[in-house]
Amino acid sequence: MLSGVKFVCVASTAALTLMCTGCALQSPKPVVPATPDAFANLQDPEQGHWPSSEWYRGFASQELDALIAQASDANLDLAAARARLAQATARARQAGAALLPSVDAGADGNFLAGHSTNGNAHETDWSALVSASYEVDFWGKNRATAAAATYLGAAARADRDTVALTTLAGVADGYFAVLSLNERLEVARLNRAAARSLVDAIEVRFRAGMSNPVELATQRALLANAETTILELQQQQAESLTALALLVGQPPEGFHIPPEPLAALMEPSIGAGLPSELLTRRPDIYVAEANLRAADANLVAARAALLPSLSLTAAGGIQNPAMQAAVITLSGAGPTLNLGAGLMQTIFDGGRLRALRAEAQAKDEELVAAYRGAILAAFVDVENALSAIHHLEAMRDFQNESLAQSERALEGAQLRYRRGSGDFLTLLEAQQILYAARDQYSQYRLARLQARVSLCKALGGGWHP
Repeated sequence: MLSGVKFVCVASTAALTLMCTGCALQSPKPVVPATPDAFANLQDPEQGHWPSSEWYRGFASQELDALIAQASDANLDLAAARARLAQATARARQAGAALLPSVDAGADGNFLAGHSTNGNAHETDWSALVSASYEVDFWGKNRATAAAATYLGAAARADRDTVALTTLAGVADGYFAVLSLNERLEVARLNRAAARSLVDAIEVRFRAGMSNPVELATQRALLANAETTILELQQQQAESLTALALLVGQPPEGFHIPPEPLAALMEPSIGAGLPSELLTRRPDIYVAEANLRAADANLVAARAALLPSLSLTAAGGIQNPAMQAAVITLSGAGPTLNLGAGLMQTIFDGGRLRALRAEAQAKDEELVAAYRGAILAAFVDVENALSAIHHLEAMRDFQNESLAQSERALEGAQLRYRRGSGDFLTLLEAQQILYAARDQYSQYRLARLQARVSLCKALGGGWHP
């Protein structure tokens, strides 16, 4: 009677543990930080639309589209991310295999011979058997391990998409930077020509006694600065080209970008939507969430490892002798069947299993913090991009006014010079002011384009799980 009571208690405990384990595998979605109702720097919630998966086409540049296609095919970071995804998928299949029985087939032969005073004897033993083994997943350990591997596979897939989004945004930024440097180099060369003409004019005035050495030295210094600016821009252009070549998976030697004015590019209208939408539209957040779910499953598996494990084995086929045992041996070939069961419970392992459970618990807590941090970082990225677009839009009138007034000043200086009421030095100075305004305006247009790229990237670039 006592044995029956013990059996009922053990069975009840097992059922309760199994129910708890099942609940743990169906863990709820992690609690996310409180999301604001709207982004602080969003000016018009109704303006623009969420970026699509081909957000880069909104800039209306065929050259950019071609570079994006090259990067998608040949970028080495993206190729490595695809390989990591293949590894994670294979590991998920490996972990899932533990939920099914393991079946093996084998054959062996053994020849025995002996001699004694009683005579000679020999025997040939052989067998052809199919064996199967299965660990009863009573506590859900194998299911939890398989679930963890599946979540890690999903994380690897989202990580690949994160690398792709980062790579494509880098290609767009790099392409716009190269175009801007082309424009700034052209302006710098015009500025150098104006500075050289100004030095020549002052030298003529100096020889005629109408200028002083300080004025001549000052203008020569300005010419040297103009030469230095060109060299610096050329260096920046070379570095931008090599960085872009790396992103598209090409060697930098011979890599060239056809010139295209920044003014010819479109500025896509992008809507940021609601902050809560980021939770399902950014692959890096999905990576953090999938890693956390995998950690939860690993914690379930670590807890289940503390409980007994039950294994079942079976083997059947044909062998000679038909049965070998310590008591009875059936000679001759015939069918055979072996069945077995084993119950294993760790009694002492120096605290190893409990330490593994503690490690899994700490890992779970780490990934909870990482998940919340990924969400907050996403909000920061969007706010920074929206803030940049807002302030650049506020600067539009001032930038246009600076450029327009510089052009007007040059037109006035040219008109006065042609009529004889203005001097050449004033004309050249007006040219230099205009060139500086054009250089600043080129950088301003670059900042506007790159701010929109940053917003597309911050919003997930049209990604969906």
